[in-house]
Amino acid sequence: MYSSELIKGTLKTIILKLLSDNGKMYGYEITQKVKELTDGKIQLTEGALYPTLHALEADGILTTNAVNVGNRIRKYYTVTKSGKKMASEKVNEFQDFMKTMIFLLDLKLNIG
Repeated sequence: MYSSELIKGTLKTIILKLLSDNGKMYGYEITQKVKELTDGKIQLTEGALYPTLHALEADGILTTNAVNVGNRIRKYYTVTKSGKKMASEKVNEFQDFMKTMIFLLDLKLNIG
């Protein structure tokens, strides 16, 4: 599992990319998808996820839709048009950051 410091710096990028690729998702679904895609290396906590989701919603980057599921309300998050643009920008920024870090730390990567 990666440190919360590393995850905190990339959380918006992760959320926006997932929602851009998958359409609407609810919070627990996001945590499980991230865990599944990373083989458990990234496990988002509710304490990190929900404040970020709420901040993105307040900024107009995400919209929400409440749906009754059984006797519970499930809140689905969807990326707005400006959110899709931001997702693309954040992914590109992160990609450039990774290239810079690989160079800076003189890393030899064996990705396969």
